[in-house]
Amino acid sequence: MASALDVLNTLRDKPRGTLRLNVPVSAARFFLQSMIDRFLTAYPEIVLDLVVDNNFVDLVASGCDAGIRYGERLEQDMIAVPIGPRSQRFAVAAAPAYLARRGRPGHPRDLLEHACLRGKFISGSMAAWEFERDGHLLSVAPSGPLIVTPTAADTLIGAAVAGHGIMYLFEEWLQPHFDAGELEPVLEDWWLRFPGPYLYYSGRKHVPAPLRAFIDFAQAASAQA
Repeated sequence: MASALDVLNTLRDKPRGTLRLNVPVSAARFFLQSMIDRFLTAYPEIVLDLVVDNNFVDLVASGCDAGIRYGERLEQDMIAVPIGPRSQRFAVAAAPAYLARRGRPGHPRDLLEHACLRGKFISGSMAAWEFERDGHLLSVAPSGPLIVTPTAADTLIGAAVAGHGIMYLFEEWLQPHFDAGELEPVLEDWWLRFPGPYLYYSGRKHVPAPLRAFIDFAQAASAQA
């Protein structure tokens, strides 16, 4: 019945209804805002319900129509559409005062001898810091005085700016602090570059009109980028 009603929805000049998206903090903060502004202007009768969550969830069980995540986290039965920047990097940074006091790491393994500020998932697991240079991949699991969940990334940055240690985060998140001189890049020739995020949704379900409108909108935006 819901699918039949949605067929009628597609016949309207503008689709209406609610679109519920599960998105990571980084997407909500860095590239989704401008897209949302344009989408809501183009589709004023669609209500966009954002669930900002870094944990990978079951879309059907959570009641979300679609999500935004990175390629390595997508299930095989999901359809993925490129969205946002197509290439990103993880950056490493520390305050000038910290580097003056403790020295500058010359190799990722040197981080094991430094105070490192780390993030963890809600589940409690912590991902290793990954690096790459000339095709050589390396990961380290450093330790330090502060651990936070991804939603508290600004707390992590504040601690780094205050000189408490070295941090690892999306380059976009740290760039304003590089520009302001509050943080300095560390091990920049080892920063890992990775593919950008995808909008993903189940290939087993009918695609409702609000989601179809957003998919088309995301594809058009990607083609223009």
